[in-house]
Amino acid sequence: MVDYIVVGAGFAGAVLAERIAERDDNKVLVIERRDHIGGNCFDFMDENGIIRHKYGPHLFHTNSRRVVDYLSAFTRWHKYEHEVLASVDGKNIPIPFNINTLYEVYPTDKAKRLEDKLIGLYGKGSKIPILELKKTDDEELRALSHYIYEKIFVNYTAKQWGMRPEDIDPAVTARVPVSLSRDDRYFTDSFQAVPQDGYTRLFESMFDHPNIEVELNRSASDVLDITENGIKYLGRPFHGRVIFTGMIDELFEDQFGRLPYRSLRLDFETVSKELFQEKAVVNYPNDHDYTRITEFKHIHPAETKKTTLLKEYPQAYIRGKNTPYYPIFTDENQQRYEKYKEFVANIPNLILAGRLAEYRYYDMDDIILRALELSDEILHGM
Repeated sequence: MVDYIVVGAGFAGAVLAERIAERDDNKVLVIERRDHIGGNCFDFMDENGIIRHKYGPHLFHTNSRRVVDYLSAFTRWHKYEHEVLASVDGKNIPIPFNINTLYEVYPTDKAKRLEDKLIGLYGKGSKIPILELKKTDDEELRALSHYIYEKIFVNYTAKQWGMRPEDIDPAVTARVPVSLSRDDRYFTDSFQAVPQDGYTRLFESMFDHPNIEVELNRSASDVLDITENGIKYLGRPFHGRVIFTGMIDELFEDQFGRLPYRSLRLDFETVSKELFQEKAVVNYPNDHDYTRITEFKHIHPAETKKTTLLKEYPQAYIRGKNTPYYPIFTDENQQRYEKYKEFVANIPNLILAGRLAEYRYYDMDDIILRALELSDEILHGM
């Protein structure tokens, strides 16, 4: 007795379920394999009275008015503008590398000389990719680009992706920018905040609709049989639509091969002090096996004499053992995904949405906007 089955209770599934249930009075069943809603954005109040992001820090930022207006119907906001430091040679410096970082790293006279050269060549407020900076004829600026690449970016990326620095695709390294401003914010979007009562409370509000039923601890394979011949739910033909936000290769039993991901080992710890570090996140590009430490008290202030930390250790994704976080983008992997996508095109009642189903990385605001636009298409006829 449902019109839509949505697989997955993260942002893609939640937005689509809410919009479809609200706008056309459709009955929607959401099934989620985990024991909680919210996907990787799930958070909770820990024993220290601090809101902890179970799957690592999720920091909302966007330039989309539509996304802000939509989410604001389900949450109040706590303004939070993210700043990140990197531990380099025993000193914490602002990243992305900017004019302030320049003066942290070099003596004042040299920093001023480099600042003048950079602004003279590229203009105040510009963002210059490292590879472009490396092409300059100026010896000092080339040395600066080498410093940023080696000290801040390449080893961090090697840890993140499990690759030797020399094996990293130059196209990836090209994206590290130098910002010619004194803005230490990691994001420059017009709207930056976190849900005042946490992401989980936001999801609870989104699913709090008489037309939506949520079933936890239930995998798609438990209830759905999806083939080119159609869709069955609990062994019976299902004539509604299925919106799938999970792993597309797993859904079809790796028919065209597995799609690889990177994962994370997340180690939380409590420290008996007011604050442990200057900012919410400190990156460790060159030291330690972990890539960064997050201190959640900076994100969600709390009256407690203890603080909650998270250390992130990148690792290979192993199905059934850990969580898939980041698709690994190679030509071979994309070609494999395209085979799944072509297969799905022959199943008219199946719709793919989200990071795992579409095998691409989305920021939160991107997937929310994608889901809003997809709901428009669904409700107006695809």
